[in-house]
Formats: sequence, C-alpha cells, structure tokens
Amino acid sequence: MIDSHTHLDLCEPSDAELVEAADAAGVARILTIGIDGASCRAALAAAEAFPQVHAAIGRHPNAATGFDDADLAELQALAAHERCRAIGETGLDFYREGAPPEDQRRAFAAQIGLARETGKPLVIHTRAAEQQTLDQLALEADGVSVVLHCFSMPERLDECVQRGYAISFAGNVTYKSATELAAAARLVPDDRLLVETDAPYLTPQAVRKLPNQPAFVAHTLAFVAEQRGVGVGELGATVQRNAARVFGW
Repeated sequence: MIDSHTHLDLCEPSDAELVEAADAAGVARILTIGIDGASCRAALAAAEAFPQVHAAIGRHPNAATGFDDADLAELQALAAHERCRAIGETGLDFYREGAPPEDQRRAFAAQIGLARETGKPLVIHTRAAEQQTLDQLALEADGVSVVLHCFSMPERLDECVQRGYAISFAGNVTYKSATELAAAARLVPDDRLLVETDAPYLTPQAVRKLPNQPAFVAHTLAFVAEQRGVGVGELGATVQRNAARVFGW
C-alpha cells in the first residue's frame, strides 16, 4: 500500500511512531506534504530520516498571502532536494476568507511553472473553487503531471480523466454521506487511481473517532477495493504501481 498524501508534521505521535505503525500496516511509501516554508523543511527532514517517506514541496492556497519572487525562490531551493517527489499542495480555496484570490492564483501559477521546470508532478488542492482550478490548469498546466488530491468533484470525473489527471481518494470516500464520491471511486480507470489519508484529517469511517495517520490508508484502500469488486491485495498493487509512475520512486 501507499499513502500518497499526508502531513506527518501535523500528526501525533512522533514521525518515528507514525512510520512504524504504517510499516506494520503494510504501507510501503508515504508522501508527506509541505504547505509553507516550515512544513516543507519538516517534510524533507522526515524524508531524510525514513527511506519509505518522500516529500512534496509547496505553498497551500490558504498560505499564499503576499506570495512573491522570494517565496518562489524558497520553493525552488527546497524542490531541488533529492527527496522531493512532487510540487504542492497548491491550487485554489475559496471556501472561507483566507488568502486573497489574486495571491492564490499567483502562487498557483508559480508552482505550475515549478512543476514544469523540475519535471515533478503537481499536487492539487481545490475547495469551493473547482471551476477556477480546472480553468487555470487548462490554461497553464498542459503537459504537467497533475494529481487531484482528496478528489472532491465527482461530477467532473470524466473531464478530469480525459485530461489525464491522477485521482486520489482520501478517507472521506468511506463516509456514508459520500455516495457520489464512492460512485466515482468505482469508475476511475485503474491507471489513474491513488489513495491517501490527508492525515491528520479525514479519518476513514471505520476509525473515525481517532486522529488520522498513514497506517489508516488501509481502511480507505479496503473500501475502494470493495466498491470496485477486487481484492485488497490486487488494488494495493495497482495503486503502488501508479504511485511509482507518478512520483518516480
């Protein structure tokens, strides 16, 4: 199994305990995500400390206020690290008042450019901004490998698949209310499918009372396998192959 999107620095307990638990659950690879300078450096430190951990370097849209050339230069320097496997998470988030939209768009454009420059995949966060996110990707990200983290637009699944995007499902796909997401999880082509935790958020239904952690990706994988009518081992191998192709590990 793999966890294609987690935030080790925001989880409890320690990185070592989280990685040990994930290893015991059969999670072979973990991509831990930076959302600002400090968390990017923490992600790289975790990736240096544990061979099964890799890092993504980015500026979250909610942390994009005032994004400028100095911020881009910091991301460029961090992204040059050998353990950086992706750029992001980046995108647009208009759900609540946060970074000004123009700053979000500027940071998003800069990270699309960085993904193109480095040849690394681009990890997308979008909330209450699906059309605007897809529009900017269409205009600026042609030829860039795109991962739609915590997939949230099942009504746009066909369009996203046609564009060649990887579709990653988090623990919320297991919630009883998430019938449209579950339907999307049944329909994603085998070669586009990823699973993730987004830990410490979006704990799968089976362990929902607990803070999320990478080991719990097993519950999401099992749910998606059931939806698709395949064995957990078979789907786990499929997702591992997809992650290896997308992230180059």
